[in-house]
Amino acid sequence: MAGLRFSQALVPARFLRRLNRFAALVEVAGRQEEVHVRNSGRLHELFTPGREVLLEAATTPGRRTRFTLALVRLPTGYVSADAYLPNALVAEGLQRRAIPGFRRHRILRREPAMGEGRADFLLANGRRRCLLEVKSVTLVEEGVALFPDAPTARGRTHVEHLIAARRSGLGAAILFVIQRSDVRAFAPNQDADPEFTQALRRASRAGVRICAMRCRVDPRGVRFTGLVPVRLR
Repeated sequence: MAGLRFSQALVPARFLRRLNRFAALVEVAGRQEEVHVRNSGRLHELFTPGREVLLEAATTPGRRTRFTLALVRLPTGYVSADAYLPNALVAEGLQRRAIPGFRRHRILRREPAMGEGRADFLLANGRRRCLLEVKSVTLVEEGVALFPDAPTARGRTHVEHLIAARRSGLGAAILFVIQRSDVRAFAPNQDADPEFTQALRRASRAGVRICAMRCRVDPRGVRFTGLVPVRLR
């Protein structure tokens, strides 16, 4: 299966607290330090004081923070906290023809227009075109991956645009990338956002393809390990 490797060894640290949507305070090498968080989700189940995390050293010259929070270690294994990683992982999988259901598709365009916003990918399968939206999932309860972990008006809008695309004759799909391995199924998070749940059910009835894939996550990298069932009811 497709995967991405970290370009350098990750640095161990201990999580202290979330500072804002894109920053956290950790203890690394005996000192407290602010690190970048590439995820605006709440992540309450991951970001608890004292938890072991792994940091990725920044490579951009002049960046304010030296590290990005990459992985969180749970008793069941590592979880990727990087909400940007799934798009790169999906791009790699599409290029390698390694994503079930999309092995005949190629990337025609990244971030194509979709309604008033943009989708993640426009794919081509012969003459057929398909919009693909990718969502990062980190929340798991009793073996079921859940999205979102908080109300998401933006996510609902994306789903509605996919429904409109499908009704106009364009292919449409949404792929939930579960950035951990301790899962057996995926479901929309009714408790966090019932409107998103209803939108996803409407999308399925309209012909939007809904898929979810789990990942193996470790300090070397992140890779797909296969599809999991999607539970919409």
